[in-house]
Amino acid sequence: MEWRWDFTWDILPRLIEATGNTLLAAGGGYAIAVVLGLVLALAQRTPYRVLTWVVREIVEFIRSTPLLLQIFFVFYVGPQFGIRLSPWASGMIAIGLHYACYLSEVYRGGIESVAKGQWEAATALNMTTMQTYRRIVIPQAIPPAVSGLGNYLVGIFKDTPMLSVIGVTELIHTANTIGSENFRFLEPYTMVGLIFLAISLPTAGLIRAFERYVRRKMGLQ
Repeated sequence: MEWRWDFTWDILPRLIEATGNTLLAAGGGYAIAVVLGLVLALAQRTPYRVLTWVVREIVEFIRSTPLLLQIFFVFYVGPQFGIRLSPWASGMIAIGLHYACYLSEVYRGGIESVAKGQWEAATALNMTTMQTYRRIVIPQAIPPAVSGLGNYLVGIFKDTPMLSVIGVTELIHTANTIGSENFRFLEPYTMVGLIFLAISLPTAGLIRAFERYVRRKMGLQ
């Protein structure tokens, strides 16, 4: 089978539109994961042992089950409890929740890297727990966590094709549709692979550059 350039140019607008949808799904899911991941990390460090245990078990359960199952659960099981969400909302929530559990471990590692003396100094200054986290701990915990946070952003982008199972028109879903309509899969699948590569590689480079910038601003290198 030969490559057809005329067919490639015909399908390119649809793939570009699908790329925007993919980036939207990845960005929305990542935004949820970044915020919720920090909440989960802090919730595992409270003096309330029951809360800490419950949150830790929830995190481990979600990390130990497939993302695909969680997407199905949010979209198909949610309505049985009166929670009806669109495929877009279901997909972003499932991705956000799934990766929030992974990011919570990234945050936890960063928080635990802060020297114990910093906590003792905050206590000596009569700072509240919230003030200690906001002013001292979190600013020092973020730089070591930047690499992990960035890696999971790329991971989320590569996992968005799973949303096609609930009808989200991202790249893989669009490529499947184009191939089924025209009985040609070489061009759409190849183009999708190149698009993923064209986005993932620069993103990884930007993450490394940002990590160096943050560490330099914090005086860590």
